Amino acid sequence: MAAPQLVEYVARSLVDDPDAVHVEVIHEAGQAIIELHVADDDMGKVIGRNGSVAKALRTLLKVAAAREGESFTLEIV
Repeated sequence: MAAPQLVEYVARSLVDDPDAVHVEVIHEAGQAIIELHVADDDMGKVIGRNGSVAKALRTLLKVAAAREGESFTLEIV
């Protein structure tokens, strides 16, 4: 599973409004940035208490990206 699809799958599993989840990949200055867009009401579920869910999601992304031989940065919008 590619890294952006993994982020989208996990995010859709966490939120109340999975149809509002949108993942966009942006390439800037030799680095790929994955922007995760969710509904405003679901922002807390994706970030988690003290950022714990976001941190775990970034860790999963790092592992998936390493398997693909790429580097990604996750931004939650």
